[in-house]
Amino acid sequence: MADKERVGFIGLGRMGTGMAGSLLRAGHEVTVYNRTPGKAQELVDRGAHKARQVADACRGDVVITMLADDAAVEGVVFGDGGVLQSLGKAKTHVSMSTISVALSERLAAAHAQAGQRFVAAPVFGRPDAAAAGKLFIIAAGAPDVVALCMPLFEAMGQKTIPIGDAPQAANLIKLSGNFLIASVIEALAEAMALVGKAGIDRRQYLDLLTATLFTAPVYKTYGGLIAGGKFEPAGFAVPLGHKDIRLTLAAAESLRVPMPLASLLHDRFLTLIARGGEELDWSAIGRLAANDAGLEDLLR
Repeated sequence: MADKERVGFIGLGRMGTGMAGSLLRAGHEVTVYNRTPGKAQELVDRGAHKARQVADACRGDVVITMLADDAAVEGVVFGDGGVLQSLGKAKTHVSMSTISVALSERLAAAHAQAGQRFVAAPVFGRPDAAAAGKLFIIAAGAPDVVALCMPLFEAMGQKTIPIGDAPQAANLIKLSGNFLIASVIEALAEAMALVGKAGIDRRQYLDLLTATLFTAPVYKTYGGLIAGGKFEPAGFAVPLGHKDIRLTLAAAESLRVPMPLASLLHDRFLTLIARGGEELDWSAIGRLAANDAGLEDLLR
């Protein structure tokens, strides 16, 4: 695979648009497809080719999918005229979506049977990191195929971590990581509700935490959103967080690993959805902790 590649990119949500833009900026020839065609125009204006159907995005050496959930990936890959039917022999599908372990295993088997190659490469990072090419990429698949995809990963991310031959391992790591992030969000929300009810300034409290005990960016990012009550626009919407915790629990059940905290988080996200919070950032579970504490001023 040459350093500058013909690559298809399917899925132009906030993450996908930024990632495809990073590929363009690096000089790759990119063909983009989205179910809602209008979302492609920004990238077409920057030099991308517009695919009228999924098959048109599968003409190069690699097609990347960045889609919301298992159902979307299944439709694009296994549907009529989908990736499985359209991708050439020995060509590569890179799935960068956060999907279930079971679907990742199914994709690997189906592509192998079709004489195609498959890499799972989910990412850590929010839309601003995607647009800046600063994602962290967890890549799993045949080492030679992962190596061939590295120029693409280098365009989209600040670091790529290969973690073995089995694609589903990357998806399990991604789900476990999102479980940990959601756990941080819930813990921060409860702690801020505690100190806020006592009249302590939440931003000052966050500054103290992130300068001493918890210096990782995840605390600064999500703590800032909770402290400011800024949950719109959503960098990662509540239904996606709910979906990822549900998939984490499914993987845990298959492996017989109890995860009581994941069960709590599942219910927190479901509660927020039931209260009409679908459009909010997933850090809005911080509203629930505030509500439980009777801090109505945080519920705007």
